[in-house]
Amino acid sequence: MKPILSIQQQLVPDLLDVMQKRYRLLQAVRIAGTAGRRTLAQSLDMTERVVRSEAEFLKERGLLDFSAAGMRMTETGMDVVRELEDMMLELKGIDSMAEKLRNRYNLSNVVILPGNCDESAFVKKAIGDACASRIKSHLSEQTIIAVTGGSTMAEVARTMKPDFAEGKQVLFVPARGGIGDDVRNEANTVAALMAQNTNGSHRVLYAPERISPDVRESLLQEPAIKEAVSMIQSADIVLHGVGDALAMAKRRKTPDAELAILEEKEAVAEAFGYYFNKDGDVIQKLSTIGLKLDDLQRATVVIAAAGGASKGSAIRSYLNGSPKLDILVTDEAAARVLLEQS
Repeated sequence: MKPILSIQQQLVPDLLDVMQKRYRLLQAVRIAGTAGRRTLAQSLDMTERVVRSEAEFLKERGLLDFSAAGMRMTETGMDVVRELEDMMLELKGIDSMAEKLRNRYNLSNVVILPGNCDESAFVKKAIGDACASRIKSHLSEQTIIAVTGGSTMAEVARTMKPDFAEGKQVLFVPARGGIGDDVRNEANTVAALMAQNTNGSHRVLYAPERISPDVRESLLQEPAIKEAVSMIQSADIVLHGVGDALAMAKRRKTPDAELAILEEKEAVAEAFGYYFNKDGDVIQKLSTIGLKLDDLQRATVVIAAAGGASKGSAIRSYLNGSPKLDILVTDEAAARVLLEQS
């Protein structure tokens, strides 16, 4: 930490607390594009009165603009957020946490967002924004991006903007079939939303995620499904979440007998239809249509995104078992659990 920041922390810690609060507010408006006071208060776990007071302060200094639609960042505000980003990570020790995780799990990059998405919707939005940024930096002239479903993946889609591809050809494909519990967060829907927000294109995988082996082999003979699977397996970039094993099993309406086996074998994490124990060993694999663990080796870049203290154990389990992972995007709460348990 820079000497002046260290001195400020000791002599005027309240000053740094205020700076972090205002930075969070600016960052939330930047990610949202335009945001109302009530939405910001809910996302940041602040009262509307506090948001109004801080926003007025930032407006007076030319960092925010107000309109009937809500608040939006000025160019000066954008510059301030960019300049403060590294300082905020340094203040909270997040940069050193990222380096430890990067070395421990042999990753090319670890991105840690301040906060806990279990407690703040804004933190999940920040994870989504960070994922979109990392994906953008790895685009080539023609790129196939495979994405799984889930609430975090949906946030990535929502943060993507029309200038995401910058004239490049991007095709979004669902990495998995559908679970059937919430169509808004299904992989097909997420891929379609990403294409819509970026002026890209997408393909649909018309298949449920969990099927019997016989039905699977029959479906794989269908031309539309065969074409979709071929594109999925050819993905240049794979973006996926990491699920809590038992929570995902229940979402799939897994029979009680199979749930009991997962509990007996101490399943911790789930990804791509594979269930992992705490050591990263695969203890069960579903018969599914879509991307498999072995397919990850073909991708140029694999990005996993998940956050919240409640996901810490699942993320660690997957990190222990993943055959290929280049970038982890998570939050401070999950990172602390990872470092405590490792």
